[in-house]
Amino acid sequence: MNKKETYMKRKHIGITAMALALLLAGCSAPEAEPLLKDGQTDSAYVAEKGTLIIGITDFAPMDYKENDEWVGIDAELAEEFAGELGVKPEFLEINWDKRVELLENGRIDCIWNGMTLTDEMEESIDCSEPYLSNAQVVVLPQEDIEKYGTLEQCQHLLFAAEKGSTGEAVLRERNYRYTPCSNQLEALQSVKDGKTDAAVIDMIMAGFYIEMDSAFSNLRYRLPLNDERVCVGLRKNSDLTEKVNEFLAKACNDGGMKNTAEKYGIADAVLSVGEA
Repeated sequence: MNKKETYMKRKHIGITAMALALLLAGCSAPEAEPLLKDGQTDSAYVAEKGTLIIGITDFAPMDYKENDEWVGIDAELAEEFAGELGVKPEFLEINWDKRVELLENGRIDCIWNGMTLTDEMEESIDCSEPYLSNAQVVVLPQEDIEKYGTLEQCQHLLFAAEKGSTGEAVLRERNYRYTPCSNQLEALQSVKDGKTDAAVIDMIMAGFYIEMDSAFSNLRYRLPLNDERVCVGLRKNSDLTEKVNEFLAKACNDGGMKNTAEKYGIADAVLSVGEA
């Protein structure tokens, strides 16, 4: 190829590239379709599609699988609420760290999974009235439980915590070493298997597994790190928030929530809706 041919080829490539760049610059990505139609409420949207998609993780005794079915106190409450709406409940196991994004884009309709009520959550989404009390606790092998009576004594340990959880936030605030896990059961399992020295998980989950599952009978928990309230998460300004609050209040007043909680060994955690 002579110099003239080489020059013409390069010129052609340059013009083509410039034309493509101009074409791309003149095109903008189409705007995402709004989740709700003009004037449509969240409850009308859920009724129209006929399903309430419930965002959860494997978190006993709130939501966990038994014989390929989701069970747990939150699973039962969510199913009952969907029934009151006249729609089918559909459970979707989610990445907990993406829960707000999934709620906002309509992939899920609510977060019903032992979610901690925090200022950050209240800024991002609607939160129901709290209905259960909880705390983050340190889980240790039984033989180590007496060695660690304070958080300061735990500072050299390698912890496990669910990514995006309150437990992770507690450890990060204290600059403690930890391994992020995809869920709290994985964090608990890492202590059982000796991969980490300890874990920080929800007290209601720690109590359930240590008491109910012989596989974790060699573990113990102590050192409540905070005082938490559990709520349901919904889209910002959703009319479903009021409906969930009415449902929770009714379940508390008629004893239904207490009866359900007793099945999972957490009756003492039940709050009266509206309790500070």
